[in-house]
Amino acid sequence: MESLIKYYPLYFIFSVWSSLVLAGSDPYLSPLPILSDAQGSWLYVGEKTANRIARISPTTGKPQKHYALPSPPNGLAISNEGKKLYVTVEEPDGRVYVLDTESGEILQELKTGHTPMAPTLGPNEKILYICNRFNNNVAAIDLASGKTIATIPTVREPVAMALTRDGRFLFVANHLPTGAANVDYITSIITVIDTEKQSVVKNIPLPNGAIDLRELTLSPDGKYLYVPSIFARFLVPTTQIERGWINTHALNIIDVHRQKLLHTVLLDDIDRGAANPWGVACSPDHAYILVAHSATHEISIIDRAALMNKLAALPEHDTSQKFEDRADNPMNNLSFLYDIRRRIPLKGNGPRNLVVLKNRAYITEYFSDSIGVVALDPAIKNNVRSVPLGPHKPQDTLRKGEMYFNDAALCFQQWQSCSTCHPDVRTDAVNWDLLNDGIGNPKSTKSLLFSHVTPPSMITGIRPNAEAGVRAGIRHIQFMAPNEEKALAIDAFLKALRPIPSPHLVEGQLSESAQRGKVIFEAATGCIHCHSGKYYTNLQKHDVGTGTERELGVEFDTPTLIEVWRTAPYLYDGRAATLKEVFQTFNPNNRHGHTSQLSEPELDDLVEYVLSL
Repeated sequence: MESLIKYYPLYFIFSVWSSLVLAGSDPYLSPLPILSDAQGSWLYVGEKTANRIARISPTTGKPQKHYALPSPPNGLAISNEGKKLYVTVEEPDGRVYVLDTESGEILQELKTGHTPMAPTLGPNEKILYICNRFNNNVAAIDLASGKTIATIPTVREPVAMALTRDGRFLFVANHLPTGAANVDYITSIITVIDTEKQSVVKNIPLPNGAIDLRELTLSPDGKYLYVPSIFARFLVPTTQIERGWINTHALNIIDVHRQKLLHTVLLDDIDRGAANPWGVACSPDHAYILVAHSATHEISIIDRAALMNKLAALPEHDTSQKFEDRADNPMNNLSFLYDIRRRIPLKGNGPRNLVVLKNRAYITEYFSDSIGVVALDPAIKNNVRSVPLGPHKPQDTLRKGEMYFNDAALCFQQWQSCSTCHPDVRTDAVNWDLLNDGIGNPKSTKSLLFSHVTPPSMITGIRPNAEAGVRAGIRHIQFMAPNEEKALAIDAFLKALRPIPSPHLVEGQLSESAQRGKVIFEAATGCIHCHSGKYYTNLQKHDVGTGTERELGVEFDTPTLIEVWRTAPYLYDGRAATLKEVFQTFNPNNRHGHTSQLSEPELDDLVEYVLSL
């Protein structure tokens, strides 16, 4: 319990995505969400690590006002008349702040769930919908009373929403897939919520390997939903990286009326990846679809009409596996967008979200503390600029390490960054057949939290420490010779990470169920013998009987249990979708703790305790 008390306040220093609020009165800004008012008169930008909102003139790109906040902003919505701004901030005890756009005064404070995101105003602006990311639900808040009137479960980590033009349906992007990882089909889900019934009416699976969703947007005519994603090719061993062998990146197109996935189109080129797509937007006339590539520091500008014509010309097909494997399927065709898409390099670093006003795109550039401005007309010369949001501040080692971790420049042909497989420095919920220990034995992606203080590294402990793991990852996963200066910066960044308080805590404390589970953990099951100390690991390897026939007798590294609530699925190959399965289904002969004698309520208490760490 001491560790819970110790780390809980640090959440307000280290944000959900581990962007650092550094000491001193002049922090980095880290612009993330951006939107405009309905008239296009102002842009509003959430400066995440500065805990403030900037109001910007689209003409000059320069801040005109700043509004201070108590916590890092991650989402924005604005009233139709432009007088109220709704801001979600990253807190375990979530808050939405309603600001007066002229004075910056906080007019209302709405309480919601763990890490609220993506505020979305309902019809007539009577209801505000919020993604409570780590509660895995969407909350409907009545703005008149400030009360939550409905809580609608989603799949896993809802991070973005779009409301249909008639206000009837909410489409919700779930960041990561759920379920076991030792299967052939893994994907993130788009949840569809009926706003009249306040319930889920459909879950739309994306293609196999579509993960790490960040944003989505509706087309101006309301007919299509555009959803960028990473496209993990996890079914093959990581023996090469060319031609998207390990990861490609895609734009998923959903038919809104039929609530059905229509197409998935690759955003990469044959010899150059378009790593880690994030923001997505349409031009007001729907002439273009724009996607920001956060790891390659560019945007894609896609000719929408040409894209739809090209898709319409494809042969008729169904969604069978046979068509998925065919080269004429745009989800496998690295040249599909060749003549209908422009890749525009930005002058800033780390693009995140974007908005389009008239003939210009405005993009938040996270690591350069700037706004990118791109003219959409290809005839305009010098059509890209980057406008600083404040005085230049030299990057220290931690900031550089975070930037390198998210930068595909460290990878051959820019196919991926460290954060591609470790989004938010945690897990992608997918198994990968890495070459560390041979071929044919895929293993689950580990969270990197506390990796540098809990050696050895990797699931089988094949690397002596995380320092060796970082350099091996650059060499064998990104297929580049490690740059020691950059590797040291990544080490520093990873060492500075701190956990986020569990959503299972009650006002920062263990629930009554978790307190009972703590006793069971320490006395009845023997879990404490291996998962002990400050980090809940004895830093040893053990054979706990969970290896498959091929891995019989293999010893696995004892992982930290801190923040285990966030890292499903479990066991080395992700076979356990839940912790209860770890204790109840996949614990032969009680070798992984003495749990077979526990009653159902005792198992529930044990799970609750571990999920609270």
